[in-house]
Amino acid sequence: DPQAVCNWLKGEIMMHMNERNTDISGLNIRAADLAEIIGMTKNGTISGLAAKDVLRDCIDTGRKPADIVREKGVEQVSDESVLEGIITEVIAGNERSVNDFKEGKQNAVSFLVGQVMKLSGGRANPKLANEMLRKKLE
Repeated sequence: DPQAVCNWLKGEIMMHMNERNTDISGLNIRAADLAEIIGMTKNGTISGLAAKDVLRDCIDTGRKPADIVREKGVEQVSDESVLEGIITEVIAGNERSVNDFKEGKQNAVSFLVGQVMKLSGGRANPKLANEMLRKKLE
């Protein structure tokens, strides 16, 4: 994805180059590793925030992105059966926000997604959690 690569180069890679006062060759990151990070983000394996942390670790240590993701346990939870249990718990524990949503306050679902993220230790796939919450509440 050329656009994603461009965004990463202009954003995160430039930031690291500036922080370290170096050019791209001084960052200790291989093109294949950056491509792997971008791919893991696009396919939902890790979140954008986790991807930035993985990139930093790759640059700092020279290790492979997949090894860092596995070691840190930052894979997103996209298993609907796992999310279903968390969502059920969030709905049961947040009656006011559930009622707000049912009364038309669409932003209430953002709070509920936040609670799903909190219960999952930040690992739930937020897009999927949002979709599943809305479906369950409607």
